[in-house]
Amino acid sequence: MEKKQLKIAVIGGGSSYTPEIIEGFINKYEEMPIRELWLVDIEQGRHKLEIVGALAKRMVEKAGLPIRVELTLDRREAIRDADFVTTQIRVGLLEARRQDEHIPISHGVIGQETTGPGGMFKALRTVPVILDICKDIEELAPEAWLLNFTNPAGIVTEAVQKYTKVKTVGLCNSPINFQKFLAKEYGVTEQEVLAEFVGINHLHWVTAAYVHKENKLPEMIAGRKSYSAANVTALDWDGDFLHALGAIPTYYLRYFYMTDKMYADMAASLEKNETRADVVSQVEAELFELYSNVDLSEKPKQLEKRGGAFYSEAAVNLIYSLYTDRRDIQTLNVRNSGILNFLPEDASIEVNCVVTAQGPIPLPPQRVPEAIKGLLHAVKTYESLTIEAAISGDRDIALQAMVHHPLVPSIAVGKQLLHEMLEANKAYLPRFFAEQG
Repeated sequence: MEKKQLKIAVIGGGSSYTPEIIEGFINKYEEMPIRELWLVDIEQGRHKLEIVGALAKRMVEKAGLPIRVELTLDRREAIRDADFVTTQIRVGLLEARRQDEHIPISHGVIGQETTGPGGMFKALRTVPVILDICKDIEELAPEAWLLNFTNPAGIVTEAVQKYTKVKTVGLCNSPINFQKFLAKEYGVTEQEVLAEFVGINHLHWVTAAYVHKENKLPEMIAGRKSYSAANVTALDWDGDFLHALGAIPTYYLRYFYMTDKMYADMAASLEKNETRADVVSQVEAELFELYSNVDLSEKPKQLEKRGGAFYSEAAVNLIYSLYTDRRDIQTLNVRNSGILNFLPEDASIEVNCVVTAQGPIPLPPQRVPEAIKGLLHAVKTYESLTIEAAISGDRDIALQAMVHHPLVPSIAVGKQLLHEMLEANKAYLPRFFAEQG
């Protein structure tokens, strides 16, 4: 039987990450033939879209494949009859990210694009836009899968699941990074390892790490082996703590477990204009200069410095498994549905899933350390409140979300942050200013 040829729409196609997903589609073409690949962006991203799109076309041409690459600012045309839609957008661009980091740091609070007040405001800007995209999918491609990589991925995925009929899965590069780290650590292929993840997006713990049939987690904990990423300072974990916990935390958990040291590092970076947003601006400029080279027809190695390395590999793997009914195990953001019984049924959680053509089936974890449940519940409560605030524009709900985030130290600081960050984001948050005319 001839394989169905696919139409895929990439929303945020002008992203610096796009060459990686193009490479993935090229590598999988024989098993997953793509007829049309639409790269979509907004007017402010037109220049980047043209540069990345030209590189994408050179990559496809070099591979000798009949994939039609379309560049457009017309989102609806791109979505119409698509089989898969991926989102990798940044509402407010890098300038908004800079504010998400700088404003909290100036108030003595962790400033990070997905964690704490910065993550909250990224969500407030992003959720309404994603839900608007979902209206187009419901109308123009009701059978399409929406694969969301837009951060904060867990919050965005939960909003789509709660407020739309769109079939959606959230994904992150952190789990695939650990799988690669585990395979490299033991000198085996990625097919020979399996890690168990428990938690929510950017707040998960590895509770088992199998190499072949042996759980290497106790050995890794004893050796204080942990993984990190370019966008999070790699402070060492305390050995006694890891031993007592019996799990390896994701690198984002350093913001919660080592708040003082992580904040000191951020404050020093702010002094030198070297926060992650500042660094990313520089990396992006370098990448787009490379992409502009008409002789370049492959993904440049420098892209790995961007911080989201291997996200596109995760995205392509997910599309491939949904398309082929592969029934492999991937770590994804899906509806809880009782898997973690101390969190709401409709919460988005990040756990191992078997990926079928009908969608991912979450696997109940073998164990959930008792010590992590309180933090998970607190952050999930903040996330759900943030979604409600994003949709309603209700400042009272936003205040509750802000103050109840574990990284916000007091009501006074929370109120100040909320006021200052709302003003800074006024152009992107009209719902919060509607009553003020």
